[in-house]
Order: sequence, then C-alpha cells, then structure tokens
Amino acid sequence: MIAPSILTADFARLADEVAAVDNADWLHVDVMDNHFVPNLTLGPVVVDSLLQVANIPMDCHLMITDPGRWAPGYAEAGAHNVTFHVEAADDPSAVARDIRAAGGKAGLAIKPGTSLDPYLALLPDFDTLLIMSVEPGFGGQKFIPEVLSKVRAVRKLVDAGELNILVEIDGGINADTIEAAAEAGVDCFVAGSAVYSAADPADAVVKLRAQAATASAHLTL
Repeated sequence: MIAPSILTADFARLADEVAAVDNADWLHVDVMDNHFVPNLTLGPVVVDSLLQVANIPMDCHLMITDPGRWAPGYAEAGAHNVTFHVEAADDPSAVARDIRAAGGKAGLAIKPGTSLDPYLALLPDFDTLLIMSVEPGFGGQKFIPEVLSKVRAVRKLVDAGELNILVEIDGGINADTIEAAAEAGVDCFVAGSAVYSAADPADAVVKLRAQAATASAHLTL
C-alpha cells in the first residue's frame, strides 16, 4: 500500500493534487497543532473539504495534544484511518475505542526514539501501527534506519498469528529506502516528496508499489 502525504503537495491546488494520486491506496493527511510538534498545518475544516474530493480512503495522522478530544471527530467526518501518537495520550486504548465507535480504523503512532516494548500489550486494540522513521513535524527529513527493528518485531508477531495489525511507516520513504522498509515487514508506505516532487505523481506511486512488492516477503502486486 502506498499512501501519498499531502504535506509536500501544493496547498494552493489541493483538490488537483489529491486527484493526481487517485491510484494510491490511501491519502495521508498530516494534522499538526504546533503543540505536540513545532509545526502548524491543517485541521478538521480542511480535512472535511478534502473528504469531498478524495476518491481513495483518507489516512489522518494526528500529531496533536489531547487526541482523545479531537480524534473521533475525524472518523465521524469520514476518515478511514485515524492515527494518534502514543506519547500524547493518557489512555490510548480508550481513544482507539472512541475512533472505532465513530466509524474509523484506529491507528497508534510512535516516534523514532520511543521504545515499542511498553506498548506491545496495547496493539490488539488497534488496526494500524504507524512507525515514524523521522521525527514528526516536518517533511523532507532523512530516513532513520534504526526504526526498522520495531517493524521486524511487530512483523514477527503478525506472521506468527499473535497479532493482527497493519504496519505503516512514515518519513523519508523514497526509491532508496522503500525496499529496506518492505524487507523489514512494512505493509503501508507513506511517501511525500517521492510522490509529489515527481513529474508524474501517479507513476511514482506505481513504481514505489512495485519496488515494495519486489523486496517484500509478504507483499504482492
């Protein structure tokens, strides 16, 4: 699965930029509040507008404080998958229940420097685990390969039938890094600049998907 991130799209032409990647699997939307991360992007009003023009499921990544207050609203609006950060939530499982009750899939995100071990017991409460391969807040950063140990740990549990969760990765994913992520066991790849900086974003999606499938032991085209 390829999920283009509109963080690197042309914000003056968002509807056109969304249409340019309608062959992707998800549309990744980064919501930042300038509190949890030092950046401010878009919020519920813009997401609601994007939902009216998107032909693929929307994947909302909330880099915000107090996700319990805000996350269910994105699911209610129609977002397919709503992900929030474990570092920002007092009771992640309760937030996941509220997202699901609102009609969405629940995702848990984890920063590069946060250990996964304390949260393994929570993963059955989630549909998606988003492993950040850059520090959240800004696009265009360099991929951090050390996070792939987290991917491998979760992939092992999934392959053994002990866990049912989609493994997503976000940050620095491009033609040079997607194969390593696929080999480690990622299911869904968030790509910003690699898609929207290409002359043909739709073709970039096709090529990235093919690279991932070729390198992975579990993905197929």
